[in-house]
Amino acid sequence: MRTGNPWRNTSAQIWRKVALMLLLACCSTSLLAIDNPDAPDYVADFLERAKVYEDDIRQTPHTTQGYITVYARYEDFLGDELDSAYNQLMAKLSDEARQALSNSQKQWLRYRDQEFEFIARNWTHANFGSAAAISRGDYRTIIISNRIVLLLRYLQNF
Repeated sequence: MRTGNPWRNTSAQIWRKVALMLLLACCSTSLLAIDNPDAPDYVADFLERAKVYEDDIRQTPHTTQGYITVYARYEDFLGDELDSAYNQLMAKLSDEARQALSNSQKQWLRYRDQEFEFIARNWTHANFGSAAAISRGDYRTIIISNRIVLLLRYLQNF
C-alpha cells in the first residue's frame, strides 16, 4: 500500500493528464465556432443603427403616448431589420438549410406572438400604471432584437 501524496502516484498522474487533456479538448472545440474574421460585422452594424432608436427612447418626453410612439417606431425598424437579416441569410444557404431556417422562423414567429400576448395581458395599466407602456415596448423590442442578432451571427459565418 502506497502512502503520501496520491498525485505522485504514477497511475494518478496518468489520470490527471487524461483529465487535463479532456478539459483542454472540450475548451478548444468552442474555438471551432468562431465567425469568419473577413466577414463584415453585421451585429455591430445593426447595433449602431438601432442606437438611434434606443437614444430616442431615452430622450422621449416622459408620457405614456410618447413611449408608445417611440417604441412603435423602434419596432417598425426592428421588423425591417429582421426581414433583412432573414433574407440575407436565406440567400447564403443551401436548399436544405433554407427549408430548415424557414421552419425555424415560422416557429419563432409563433413564439414571438405568444410572448407578445403574454406581455399584453400582464403589463397592463391596471397592473403597472403608466410604466406598463415602457415595459411592453421594452420586452417586445428585446424579443425581436435578440432574433435579429442571432440571425446576423449565423450570417457572420458566410
